[in-house]
Parts: sequence; C-alpha cells; structure tokens
Amino acid sequence: MLDAVAKILVQHELIAPGDRVLVAVSGGADSVVLLDLLRRLAPEFPFTVRVAHLDHGLRPESAADAEFVGKLCAEWGIPLTVARIDVLRASREHGTGLEETGREVRRSFLRRVAGEQGCTAIALGHHRDDQAETFLHRLLRGTGLSGLAAMREKSAPFIRPLLGFSRKQLRDYLTSHRLPHVEDATNADPGFTRNRLRHELLPLLAQYNPRVAEHLARLSRRIAGEEDYWRIEVERRLNEVAGADESGLRLARPRLLELHPALRRRIVRGAIEQARGSLRGISSRHIEDVAGLLISDRPQSELRLPGLWVARRYEALYLRRDRPPEPAAFCLALEAPGTLRLPGGETLEAEVTDDARGETADAVEFDAAAITWPLQVRTFRPGDRFRPAGAPGGRKLKDFFIDARVEREVRSQVPLVVGEEVLWVVGIRRCHGRRPLPGGKVVRLTVQTPLSGD
Repeated sequence: MLDAVAKILVQHELIAPGDRVLVAVSGGADSVVLLDLLRRLAPEFPFTVRVAHLDHGLRPESAADAEFVGKLCAEWGIPLTVARIDVLRASREHGTGLEETGREVRRSFLRRVAGEQGCTAIALGHHRDDQAETFLHRLLRGTGLSGLAAMREKSAPFIRPLLGFSRKQLRDYLTSHRLPHVEDATNADPGFTRNRLRHELLPLLAQYNPRVAEHLARLSRRIAGEEDYWRIEVERRLNEVAGADESGLRLARPRLLELHPALRRRIVRGAIEQARGSLRGISSRHIEDVAGLLISDRPQSELRLPGLWVARRYEALYLRRDRPPEPAAFCLALEAPGTLRLPGGETLEAEVTDDARGETADAVEFDAAAITWPLQVRTFRPGDRFRPAGAPGGRKLKDFFIDARVEREVRSQVPLVVGEEVLWVVGIRRCHGRRPLPGGKVVRLTVQTPLSGD
C-alpha cells in the first residue's frame, strides 16, 4: 500500500519534493492511516508533514479525541495545531445544517493553518467508499452531471491520496500495522444523511451488486474526466458569447441559441460561476431556470438566484451580483437656447440657426416658431405619450419603448425633451411634425455623450 500511495502522489502530482503538507487528522481510522503513510513516505520524496485537528465541540468525548491526536503526533514527532469551534452554535447562527456547517468550518480552519505554516497542500483521508457515498448524496439531492464528478484526488489546495482505496483496505492496513485510533460515535447517528447512506442505502444496493461502491466510484471518476474536457470547451465558448458588463457578464442570446442545449446549459453554468465567483448554493434547478429565460416568449424577464441577479433583456442575458439601482428621476428647465449638463453626464445643446443642417441620431431640428420656451428635459413618467415621427397617431411612451426594444433599465435613463408634447426621446426618435420650414429659423438640439473616462 505504501508503494501504491507513492505512485498516486507522483501520478496525480499531489506532492512535490520540498513541499510542506498539512494532514487533517480527526483521530479516526482513515486519517490515522493517511498520516502514517505520509510520514513514512516523507523522507523518500522528500516533503515535510504538519498536522491539524479541529474539535467540533459536538460530543463530550471530543476533547479526548484531541488529546489522542496530540499524543500520537508527539510520539511520531510531528508538529500539531489544535483548535475548538462550536459547530452547533455556528450552524444556528448561519441557519445551515450541521453537516454543511461542519464542513465549511473545517475547511476554513485547515486553509488558515496551511497559510500560517506555509503548507502547499492539505491532505484529507477520503477513500473510495466516501466517494460512493458522495455520489449518492448528490444524486439524491438532484445535482446535475457536473456534481456527480464528486471528489477528486486534487482540488488545490486539498489532496486525497487514499481516494482509490476501499474502507476495508484502510482497516486492514490499520490492523496489520497495529495503529491506534478513536471511533467517532456520531458516525453511527442516523440523524445525519451520510450515515444513512453508509449504513442503510449502500448495504441495500450491495445486495444487488456487492461491488456497487467500487462501480459508483469508477463512474464518478469517469464523469470527472469528461468534466475536465467540458471545462476547457465551456471556457472557450463562454469567451465567444460573453462580454464584460459594468458589474458582471453580458451574454449574447442569439449566439447561445445556436448551440446544442446541453452545451448551452453548461455555458450558463460557467457564466453563473464566473459572475458569482463560485457555484456554492446553486442547484441544477437554478441553471435550468436561467437557461429557460433564453427560450422564453417574454423578451424581458428576470430571476433572483442566491447571490446573483439574472435578467433577459431582448437579445442579451445579464448576470450581476446585484440588481442595477434605479437611477434618480430628474426634471431640468431649458429656459432658452444654451447648454444643459444632464445628470447622466451628457450635454444637451440648444441653438437657433438660420438654416437646417440635417438630423442624426444625436441631433434633431424643429421649426423655431413651433417651439415654446422653456422646455423641460426630464426622465420618463408613467402615462407619458409620444407620437414618433412618421407614426399615424400618439401612443403610450412605454409601448414605444417596447416596440423599439429599449431595455427596461435603460428606459428610466433616457432623457426626454418636452414642450407641449414629447419632442425628442433623446438619441432614439424625434416627434412627428414641427419640421423646419424653408427660410424660417431652426431650433437645433444636439446631445453629446462623454467619452469613456471623462
């Protein structure tokens, strides 16, 4: 077994010569076997070993477990760091389950100790049966295919040198080397989901196939290999369909719809991870809901995911940590021709000229005799009506925005120039009529958008 673990360390590049490795030791059989194997291999590579033990404070005998680990490390001459954290209290404070809280607290503790001691890897004692239990646990919770990849030999900084060995192999090693260990009574508590999987479901499945744990672990490994390929492909495709948004990502809907639905869902998953920083708290249901926005009949819709706001706006999908704040409404008076600085940074210039120069997206012209000063420059209000140039009649401005495919968040930012009616939806459309007449004075309105960085 020593030779087999040595090969695993090299094959999966778990430990390099000169590394300092922090071994998580609870005092149970698996972690004691892991520590014994690594301390025996350390001089050969070479690498150095440190130990960390966390007392979860869940059992009266937990202090005795910490004492046991202390004596074992003292006997083997291995530096030890011990801490005690009230996991039950942390669970209540955060509103999370004991298993989840214990896992997060433990990982945080191990990362901290590894950083303090300059350890490049944190070794965990997970084995093949743990892998099978994790596979079933995630399957029953409704995870997607990516979640069934379960644990890996290396997910930096964590390494799992024993992942290919069964619980029986580790127990045989423990017995043959006469290694002491402690038994955690909570491992038999049916109140924990993982314990019911271990003591009830897996034995039941073993009645149909005695090698079920081995097969589930092998399937998980195969899925992990395929996930490695998909990760590369998704990263490449995500770069093709995504662009940076002011506070997240913007995905191009038409390009996503060109892709196979399976790849599309994976890209959505990758985008969620990139926008949030992690997938913790995100389920396969969340991913399906976001993918559903892309094919929905509603051109503008949104979802709130844990730690993420997702919105479809016509042909774009936005992913941001927070919903964009509503911009403040404004109403400014343009008393006479001149220049007006708008809250969004634009500059609106009004001038009276002797002749028309032609209209553009940023400039419109009106018959000066048809304009009554002062004008208002303001934001959209419910009930506003507008008759666009060339339209047969007036309509609600909201309906105009919808037909013009103006995104919901943009509508409340577009300045309106208003006289007796809405004269100009700035940068989008002028009103019907009030055109300059030959030989008459012209009111020319021009908007200038500040350059980036101004």
